Amino acid sequence: MPLQDLPVIPRPDKWRNLDGVVLLDKPVGLTSNQALQAVRRLFAACKGGHTGTLDPFATGVLPLCLGEATKFSADLLNADKTYLATVRFGQCTDTGDLTGTVTESTDQLPTLDQLHNILAQFTGDSEQIPPMYSALKRDGQPLYKLARAGIEVERQPRKVHLQELAWSDIQTNEAGRVLTANLSVRCSKGTYIRTLAEDIAVAVASLAHLVALRRTQVGEITLTGCLTLGQLVTGVTQFTVEGKQSSDLAFIRAGLLQPADFLVQNLPRLDISDQQAILCRHGNAFKPESGQSCKAESSVRIYLADRLLGVGQVQGDGKDQKIQPVRLVSSSNS
Repeated sequence: MPLQDLPVIPRPDKWRNLDGVVLLDKPVGLTSNQALQAVRRLFAACKGGHTGTLDPFATGVLPLCLGEATKFSADLLNADKTYLATVRFGQCTDTGDLTGTVTESTDQLPTLDQLHNILAQFTGDSEQIPPMYSALKRDGQPLYKLARAGIEVERQPRKVHLQELAWSDIQTNEAGRVLTANLSVRCSKGTYIRTLAEDIAVAVASLAHLVALRRTQVGEITLTGCLTLGQLVTGVTQFTVEGKQSSDLAFIRAGLLQPADFLVQNLPRLDISDQQAILCRHGNAFKPESGQSCKAESSVRIYLADRLLGVGQVQGDGKDQKIQPVRLVSSSNS
């Protein structure tokens, strides 16, 4: 959807406390923060945060945390991610993608065999130098702002891990040389797909930049459960009566909002007693009671009467075992 066709979401008259996770299929043209603020306005949510930056030209999976759910966003920041990138060979740009200015061109295009054979060189552990056009900061300034001012600074290489790489939809010229190709990537956090495309091109004696990028998975979250901004606007509008939004539970039941504990569903659940909850809510460690089984040195989701209290760390084993709360929530719509 073109940027000018995106729905305009006005600022709400009144903000409210709302806890949950919105699974957004981010559109082209918005920064991750702009997408977050649009969703915050839509739900009139006081507090929010995203779980990993997507470039403005990129689309795809962008989980947004609202309210108390922001306390669990780090779990996805550290998660592996999967992308589908469209790579164009023969030109490089100053940004590494189609939004930038072409800085160099070449007639040297890779062959099919070169592209397939080179992937083994990039699979596994490697180091990457972050691009200047990135949100990383130097002395408090984002690198992209320095780049726009014509300033380039030294960047330290970062360790990344590329688990899976594969080409598809390869387009060639009459000579059999590759013009564009889709590259699917499953990688660790902090991987720059623009840089990967450039590095692959250099390795096959060519140049390249991205013309499209779509994030298809973050951790266990795929595009299947994500909604577009337009779908969210339509859905939330249906639950707004006389200017007043319906309950958080209504949004959850409608699939517009996931519960606050959505991002920690992979952790074992621990239901505790009222006495344990008194200690837990004050951040104090508590011992398991009869019938409560905890695996040593594991993390657990803590509940009191189906109400999420937070996440705890199981310490020790046997009679000396205790659960130390590490992230508590003040409310929950779970």
